[in-house]
Amino acid sequence: MKLLQYLGRLSADRCILWSYVIWWLAMVFYYFRPDPRLWLTSIGISVIVGYALMLSTGSVNAERFRSRFWESLRLFLAPFLVSSFAALVAGKEFFLVFSPHWIENLVAASSIVAFLFMTRLCRWIVLRGES
Repeated sequence: MKLLQYLGRLSADRCILWSYVIWWLAMVFYYFRPDPRLWLTSIGISVIVGYALMLSTGSVNAERFRSRFWESLRLFLAPFLVSSFAALVAGKEFFLVFSPHWIENLVAASSIVAFLFMTRLCRWIVLRGES
């Protein structure tokens, strides 16, 4: 029930952020490499850049992490997703974030459309339950 309410109340900007993650997951599915150095480097970049993002958007303290946990997490997650994506697709002839294989793009885009449809359905259910 909490998931239904969460999805039903997602704002447009949160839907866009989730769409980025879905695209990343789809491409990781196709291009995953079990290279620990790749993933450790991405974690290292995430810590360094995430901390810099935290500094640039306010104070860095435990209270901020507690009161604005998801915002803080996103500041560290974004550099991880970007650096790991770039490492995984390097030399694979991508155009921007698009795979050279149309089926991979279709799977990723279809997954996003399914997610957006699900959020609209959940919104309808939540709104219907409130009235």
